Amino acid sequence: MPIRLFDTMAREKRAFKPQDPSRVTMYVCGPTVYNRAHIGNFRPVIVFDTLFRVLRAAYGEDAVIYARNVTDIEDKIIAASQETGEPIEAITQKFAAIYDEDAAAVNALPPTIIPWATEHVEEMIDIIEALERKGYAYATDAGVFFNVPQMEDYGRLSRRNLDDNQAGARVDVDLGKRDPADFALWKFAKPGEPEDAIWDSKWGRGRPGWHIECSAMAAKHLGKTIDIHGGGIDLQFPHHENEVAQSECAHGQTMANYWMHNGFLDMAGEKMSKSLGNVVLLNDLLNDWDGEVIRFAMLSGHYRAPLDWTADLLEQAKTTLNRIYGALRRVWDADTGTASDNGVMDALSDDLNTPIALAELSRLAGEANGAADRKDDAAMAEARANLLAAGSLLGLLTRTPSAWEQGGDSDENARIDALVAARVQARADKDWAEADRIRDELAAEGIEIMDSASGATWRRI
Repeated sequence: MPIRLFDTMAREKRAFKPQDPSRVTMYVCGPTVYNRAHIGNFRPVIVFDTLFRVLRAAYGEDAVIYARNVTDIEDKIIAASQETGEPIEAITQKFAAIYDEDAAAVNALPPTIIPWATEHVEEMIDIIEALERKGYAYATDAGVFFNVPQMEDYGRLSRRNLDDNQAGARVDVDLGKRDPADFALWKFAKPGEPEDAIWDSKWGRGRPGWHIECSAMAAKHLGKTIDIHGGGIDLQFPHHENEVAQSECAHGQTMANYWMHNGFLDMAGEKMSKSLGNVVLLNDLLNDWDGEVIRFAMLSGHYRAPLDWTADLLEQAKTTLNRIYGALRRVWDADTGTASDNGVMDALSDDLNTPIALAELSRLAGEANGAADRKDDAAMAEARANLLAAGSLLGLLTRTPSAWEQGGDSDENARIDALVAARVQARADKDWAEADRIRDELAAEGIEIMDSASGATWRRI
């Protein structure tokens, strides 16, 4: 089935045709690293990781180049440095590492390239100079700005016109902007700002604006025209709109052939915000929920729609994953089989329809249980292969069934293994009272013993 993606620019689903099938390019806006990221920040991580997996399956693992940047210079980072006294690099390295750990916890593959903004200032300056030569940029006492009215079709990504942008806005006299919609390409350094946040340029010492960073990094690593550019819906305007303006005016060609945006994550029906006090960090969620449960919950809604994030959603995800892992356990020891075509890839090829893909994963679990009930070795081998292949596309079923069901640390699991073995021996000795005592003791700890012809296993419930 051909891959079809909803293109924000076209406002419709389009058949995906990469410029070069041997080098498929995707750029996704990454974190600004000055603090821990909240759960909403990880919706694009999971969404575009899933697309990365689908593209790799369709074109080959080595054919897909996925870049997700790190913004390591920005006003909030400077503020954090001034507040804590820590060097900017110490702050950004720390929180970038935490971000990578959190992303790995929800089974996100590492992107092919992770460019850092501070390593690409020269490329940013080159783009600004090109814009200035072409009449799209001008300098003021505050910095260098993009002249929005100079671009005739500005706003076509977000469907905004200049009147929309100017409504309620005013020209900041101190900045000397010609138009309220004009945005910063280069910001001159202010008194008291740390030296590690300042670079030299022909216009004066300062730092790049936020939008120019992604234009430069995408062009350097993926090309002036890329296949897919993604991010959250909150980035559509002004960030992505301004990327289009800078890149296309500087380079004279389309920046991205497909624009994709994921919807917001709502907390009990409300948009997550600091003012409402409902910001939830992924790191905190990981204290109570397995990362794979969080990923499953995130994939339960279509990426373009808002998703209401609740404890009930996570409980449902955990219950469903437990059932699917249980089915995988029943066919785990089957011979290696070959996966057959199934609906998971078809669903994901239709604009990442993850709800349908998860429903298909559940159906495959049902097939695995049926094969195990019939003791059909060939069907069990195929069911195992199908579940693992589907899981690989979704970033799920990444552990053995026993590792999933038992969890815990090795010492604790060894203690439980010993009790289960003692119960098996008690049953062999027909010491039913002792066997029942051990079963009840483990049940009180939330441990279920599962007896079968091949022996006894256990899982946490």
